[in-house]
Amino acid sequence: MSEEKFYYQTEAAELLKMMISSVYSNKDIFLRELISNASDALDKRRIECLKDSELAENTDPAITITSDPDAKTLSVSDNGIGMTRDELIQYLGTIAKSGTKEFLKAAKNDNAQNELIGQFGVGFYSVFMAASRVEVVTRKLGGADTFKFTSDGDGSFTITEAEQRSECGTTVTLFMRQDDNPEDGAKNYLDEWTIKGIVSKYSDFISWPIYFKDKIINSQKAIWQRPDSEITEEEYNEFYKHLTHDWRDPLTHIKINAEGSTNFKGLLFVPSEAPFDLFMNPESGGISLYINRVFIMNDCKDLIPGYLRFIRGVIDSEDLPLNISREILQDEPIIRVIRRSTQRKIFAEFRKLLENDRDNYIKLWLAFGKILKEGIIQDPEQAKTLLGISLFRTTDNDGWTTLAEYESRMKPEQKGIYCLAGRDNLAALKASPKLEPFTSRGYEVLLMTDPVDEVILSQANFILPEDAKDLLNIARDDVLPYSEDEKKANDEKLKELDADFEPLRKLALEAMPGKLETVRPSLTLTGSPACLRDAPGGMSLQMENLMRSAGQTPPVQKRTLELNASHPAVKKLVEMAGNNDPKTADILRVLYEQSMILEGAMPEDPAGFVKRIDDLMTLALRDG
Repeated sequence: MSEEKFYYQTEAAELLKMMISSVYSNKDIFLRELISNASDALDKRRIECLKDSELAENTDPAITITSDPDAKTLSVSDNGIGMTRDELIQYLGTIAKSGTKEFLKAAKNDNAQNELIGQFGVGFYSVFMAASRVEVVTRKLGGADTFKFTSDGDGSFTITEAEQRSECGTTVTLFMRQDDNPEDGAKNYLDEWTIKGIVSKYSDFISWPIYFKDKIINSQKAIWQRPDSEITEEEYNEFYKHLTHDWRDPLTHIKINAEGSTNFKGLLFVPSEAPFDLFMNPESGGISLYINRVFIMNDCKDLIPGYLRFIRGVIDSEDLPLNISREILQDEPIIRVIRRSTQRKIFAEFRKLLENDRDNYIKLWLAFGKILKEGIIQDPEQAKTLLGISLFRTTDNDGWTTLAEYESRMKPEQKGIYCLAGRDNLAALKASPKLEPFTSRGYEVLLMTDPVDEVILSQANFILPEDAKDLLNIARDDVLPYSEDEKKANDEKLKELDADFEPLRKLALEAMPGKLETVRPSLTLTGSPACLRDAPGGMSLQMENLMRSAGQTPPVQKRTLELNASHPAVKKLVEMAGNNDPKTADILRVLYEQSMILEGAMPEDPAGFVKRIDDLMTLALRDG
C-alpha cells in the first residue's frame, strides 16, 4: 500500500499547535496517556480472547517502555488488541473528538493552563508536548497486516503498510523534541529515573506489568481491587505507608466496594496521629482519584467534605471518563453519588469502631475530633450523625461519653443536656464557678473544650432534629437546675437581699462603666465568691475571642456579676459599701477580673490587676 495522507479538522490542528508550543507545564501526562492506552488495549485483547480462544497468542501480556538516548526516541509498546487501518484513522485521526471545543475554550484562560493537561485529558496527542514526531506501528489481534501511522503535528498524518509485527499490539515511538534542554530546567524524558518516577506516580497500579530495561517498574498492587479476605493487615499497612509516606501504621482502614448504578471501589485510612501541618495546611493530603487504576489527581476535594480531610486513601471509579477535569468534576453526578456513598461508609465504620473498639476510637477522637465537629456547623444534614459519634468530657469522671450515654444517665427532671463550653484547658473548665449550682445537686455537665463548641451551642436550636434533647448552655443567665417552686423561693430570698446590695451594685457600675449589665446577689454559688453570667442571647467571652482571632470586632457585651451572698468576703464587701469604704471599688474590680480569668479571658489592664492584688496583699499582711 502506498503512503496515504490525511488532514485534521480545523480545531484539531489548532490544538496540535498549542501542544507543540508546549505552553503547559505538566508534560509528564503524555506518558501516562500512552500507558493507559496500552493497558486498555491489553484489557480488550483479554476480553476478545475469552470470546474466541482461537485468537489467543502464546505471549504474556505486558507494556514495555524503551528509551534510546542516542536516537532521542522513547517507545511504549504493548501486545494488546492492536488496530486496523480504519481504526488508526478513527482513533488517532480524530483528536479529542469529545472535548476539543471545551479544551480550547478552557485553554484561553491563562490561569488554567497549568491544570488542563492531565485534568482534561486530551489523550494520545499530548505526546506533542514532548515529541516533534510520533510513529505508531500496530497489528490487529487476528489480523495479518501491520500499519504505521506518522505525524509531526503539522495538521496532517500519514498511514502506510509496515514491516510485519511478530505479534499483535501497538508500538508508539516518540522522536523527542530537541528544544527541551535539561540545563534550562526541562525534564529529560529519556532518563531512567524520570521514566520510573512518572510511572510510579501515575501508573503504579496498572494491572499489567510495565517493563523498562527488562525489569518491572510498577507495583500492580491495587489492593482496593482485591477481596478483603485476601489482604493481610501487613499489606494494608504497607500500602498506607506507600501512599502517604507516613512511617506509622494507620489507626484503621475502610474498604469500599460499591456496585449498582455507579460502580467504584476505594480504600481509605485514618492516620494514627494528626499530621503536624493538618491545621496549618488544610490543603494537604486527602483522597486520590483513580479511574480504572489510572491516577487522575491528588486531594480530590469533591470526593469528601472538608471536615473529613484527615482521611487518606484512594477512590477508583469505573464510570468516570478519563478526560475528567476539575471543572467538570464539580458538576459530575457520579462524583456526587461517590461522595454520599463514601461519607455514609466512613460514618458507619466510625460507629462500628466506637461500639466495638472504644480505645482506638478515643485515639481517633483525640487526633481528629476538633475537625469532625466542624461538620456539625458546616453540614446540617449530617449534624445529628456527627453529634452521635462525638465524644465529650464530663464533670462526673475523667473518661469520655457520647450524648446517648449522657442521656441514659440523665435525672428524670432534666429538661436537656447541661453543657459548659470554654477554655481548652479541661482542669480550668472544671474549676468554673458556673458548675457549682449543678454539681452541688448531683447533675452531670458536659465539658466542651474545642473552639467550635461555642458555635455549636449558639446554633443548637437550628442544627438539632426536633426529637433531640436540647443542649443547654449553663453559662446563660436563664439555665439553672431548679424547679419552678425552687426558683420562686430563691427569688423571694433574693428580693430580701437586694436592698442590702444596692450600695454595692451602684459602686460597681460606677467603678466599671460599660462592662456590667448589673450586679446581683446569688444563692446558686456554693464555694466561689463571684462569677460572670452571659445575658440570654448574649455572646460569651470565648465567642468574642473566636471573632477576634478571625479578624472581626465583636459587639460590646455587658455581663452580670453574680456575688455569692453567703460568702464571707461578699458579706464583708456589702458592709464596706454601706460604710463608703474607699477600698471597696478595688476589691470589686479584682473579683470581676478574677471571674474573667476563670472564663479564659485576660484582664483588660493586667498591670492594674496586679497592682490591686499587691495592694490587697499588703493590706492583709499589715493588718495580720
